[in-house]
Amino acid sequence: MKVIKRADFVESFSWGVSTAAYQVEGAHDVDGKGLSIWDEFVSRRGKIYQGHHGNIACDFYNRFPDDLKLISQLNIPNHRFSLSWSRIIPEGTGRVSRKGIDFYNRLIDQSLALNIEPWVTLYHWDLPHSLHLEGGWTNRDVIGWFSNYVAVCAHHFGDRVKHWMVLNEPMVFTGAGYFLGVHAPGKKGIRNFLAAVHHATLAQAEGGRVMRQLQPHAKIGTTFSCSHIEPYRQTIKDYKAANQVDALLNRTFIEPLLGMGYPTDDLKILKRIEQFTRQDDEANMKFNMDFIGIQNYTR
Repeated sequence: MKVIKRADFVESFSWGVSTAAYQVEGAHDVDGKGLSIWDEFVSRRGKIYQGHHGNIACDFYNRFPDDLKLISQLNIPNHRFSLSWSRIIPEGTGRVSRKGIDFYNRLIDQSLALNIEPWVTLYHWDLPHSLHLEGGWTNRDVIGWFSNYVAVCAHHFGDRVKHWMVLNEPMVFTGAGYFLGVHAPGKKGIRNFLAAVHHATLAQAEGGRVMRQLQPHAKIGTTFSCSHIEPYRQTIKDYKAANQVDALLNRTFIEPLLGMGYPTDDLKILKRIEQFTRQDDEANMKFNMDFIGIQNYTR
């Protein structure tokens, strides 16, 4: 077995660690935090293995100073974490929570004091439940809700956070959450899925524009879960299937971001997204990100 050493990586390679708010923070109802779709989803009987939940999780909300010290002791220079929308704006829109802002200010300030660069994800799947009741990502209004949330984050944290990721893995939270129903909020069906895909695509670009307008010197990106796809057999049928899966999993979100539109030639069902489109949508789906994050889990 090959031993990996620092010398195997170019000098510019930079190590980091990553977390997400719902996965680590806990404190699900502390200091006025609003309910998120994951807080609600895990409370449904039979949805999560052995009834597990993130109500406490790693208790990062209370233990983060010690966790940051561990990152520092490991000589890790970057920490990616996400912000909980419902901790900052408990109802999704309207009142901003001072205690929520204060928590993230402490997290950012202590990170920088330890020479740990914060890389902040704006949305890692935990939509405020109150917005889900209004349709969530199937409601076109989510673009405005999200843009307002991005503006709040830019205003409160943009003086110190220099690297932003707009969405985390939109294919996962739309596919698993709005088509298969196995993730929050548990909705199913192609109509829900296509509506959520289109509105997430528009929100991804609009979130980038809002951040760039308010923090013009920030590095703005977004992240995708991508997998290498290859046919099972060397047949025309299998090559066609592999191409369709590649279009769905790897290209549905990045191609409209690049101004190429949805990959409808290779995945015909995406043409049905037209029922949710408006005149200027194709232009508004495009945004020039500074970087793209790729998260790869499987072959």
